[in-house]
Formats: sequence, C-alpha cells, structure tokens
Amino acid sequence: MSDILVIGGGAIGLLTARELVRSGAEVTLVEMGATGREASWAGGGIMSPLYPWRYADSVTALSLQSQRHYPRLCATLREETGIDSEFIRNGLLILEPQDQDQALAWGREYQVRIEPLTPGVLCETAPGLGFTPSTALWLPAIAQIRNPRFVKALRRSIEGQVRIREREEVVELLLDSGRAIGARTRKSTIAADRVLVCSGAWTAQLLGRLGKRLDIEPVRGQMILLNAKPGQVNHMVLFRDRYLIPRRDGRILIGSTLEHEGFVKATTAEAKADLYRAAVGLFPSLRHAPIENHWAGLRPGSPQGIPYIGAYPGIQGLYCNAGHYRNGLVTGPASARLAADLLLGRDPSLDPSPYALDADR
Repeated sequence: MSDILVIGGGAIGLLTARELVRSGAEVTLVEMGATGREASWAGGGIMSPLYPWRYADSVTALSLQSQRHYPRLCATLREETGIDSEFIRNGLLILEPQDQDQALAWGREYQVRIEPLTPGVLCETAPGLGFTPSTALWLPAIAQIRNPRFVKALRRSIEGQVRIREREEVVELLLDSGRAIGARTRKSTIAADRVLVCSGAWTAQLLGRLGKRLDIEPVRGQMILLNAKPGQVNHMVLFRDRYLIPRRDGRILIGSTLEHEGFVKATTAEAKADLYRAAVGLFPSLRHAPIENHWAGLRPGSPQGIPYIGAYPGIQGLYCNAGHYRNGLVTGPASARLAADLLLGRDPSLDPSPYALDADR
C-alpha cells in the first residue's frame, strides 16, 4: 500500500510529491497523460503574477514565498538532474498600467521593488520598442524559468523515489466509512492511506462526483514562439493582456489568450494572428522573426485565482492542491509545502484558511 497517492503530474503534483517524499513519505503519483505536459508545459514561466497588486493577499503570500525559494530550487534540480531550468532574473517591464499608484503602494507594503520609468530611461531599458507609453513600471527582481525544462527536471529528481504511473486516468476515488482509501484507474486499483488531488483543470470533475463541486474550470490559453535573435528583446514585457518573454537563446514567447471553451485545447488562426500582431506592435523588428510554434493549454481557473489547498470536508484522508489558474508555477513551491504540511500534520508554513475548500471566495 502506498502511504500517499498524488493524482496529477503537473508542476503542482510533481512539486508536492517531491516535498512529501523528501519528508519521508511513501508516494505514488498517477497522471492521465505524460507528466508536466498540460498547463505546466504550455505556460510562459514568468515568476510573478501578471499585475501582482491586483491579486488577493493569499495569492501574494504564496507567490512571494515561492519566489524566495526558486533560485535554490532550480540550482538543486540542476545538481540532481543535469537539467538547467534557465532561471533568469531579467526583470518585468509593464507598459501603461492603469493603476500605477496602487502598484507602487503594493510594492512598498510587500517590499517588492517597483520603479516608475521616465521616457528616457524606458528607451534605454527597452531599445526598439515601437511606441512611447504614457507610463511604465519596472520590476527588476522578477525572474523567469523555462517551464518545460523545469518540469522535466522535477520528474527526473523524483524518479526512483516516487512510483510514477503515467497514461493512467483516475476514474473514481475510493472511499470506505468516510475515509479515502485510494483510487481506481482505467487499468487498476491503487490503495493509499491518504489521497491528494492535484489534477488542475480536471479537479472539479473528479471531486464533484463526491458531492462537492469546486469552482474550477478550464480556461484555454494560446501562445506562439518566435525564432528571434538574442538581444532583440532583453526583458519580459507586459502590455495590457499580452506579454513577451525572451529566452536565453533569443526565442520569444508571446501570450496569452483567455478563452472559456471547456476542455477544447485546439489552437486557432485568429489567436495566432492576434498574438503576432501584438508582438510586432511592441517591437517592430520582430516582423523578421518567423513563428516557430503555436500551442494551447488549459489553465485551472478559480475565483480570484486563489487555489484550493487543504482537506476535503467530511472525508478523512482526502486533500486537494489545485485551482492555481495562471499562477501554478509562480505559487507552486509554497503551495506544495503547505499541502505537505497539512497532509503530514506539521505546523503550516502559511495560514491555510484562505485556501480551504469551504472558504468564502
């Protein structure tokens, strides 16, 4: 029998499984596809919520704790696996925010460095920008990771320590006398003392069969990748609802759409054209960079983006860590630590009440 069964092998499931096994637990992880290949793979890897001052304090708490943890985590993963997650602290430039005073006040409260830029300094910070915005904010401490490499590193780091079962969909949670005792997949039954559901956008479907439907829904996001040259864009740039993320090799990710289309992960020509126009409008030199890839992912949308982390009401041994919306990677390490604290009966690293499954949202 496995001590803890983790359902879902995205970044949240992998991080939590790693936290649990490093704490001495016996862990099995089951994933309906390949680990890390859903929202964790499809996202951009900005290590901050977009417009972070617009989020609830509970999201800020998770993101700030995770940001402190990421440099060492990525270094450790590289030492353990040989995979470089490309943690780069190249800063986030936000153009024409509509609530600059609120942003600056938030930065002072949480000791996050946010600097208004004059037009002259902006030209030096973002050479080649196609227009002069009326206002701009510079967050120099914000980093990025190359998320596909990060989830590969996470998986490799737990191989041999966690039983990983891929391409095995859980179809039923197993209960006995009000207690979770495992899960049934399309291939077999997995027994466990405790069960943790980390299945992202699919979480509400699975837990809803027990009577309590969490407010988590799939929200499609489409992105494109430009094969640009190093130095064409030096920093992450956010303008309204579009962002650019320059990778170390010069490639640039442009995202992202927000589409409520259910569990449809198909891409569209309209979104591809819109994202390309946004990129070229910001940096006209990118018109010479070909589109190398175009993909979509399904985010686990939740009210205010506050994840559900905690025990399932009324069923012993059943827990959830899901619903991180656009910030799964951003808040992942802290979410994993909090979930592990609750499962293992440790003093929680953060106040768990805002994330409880029966909390008001």
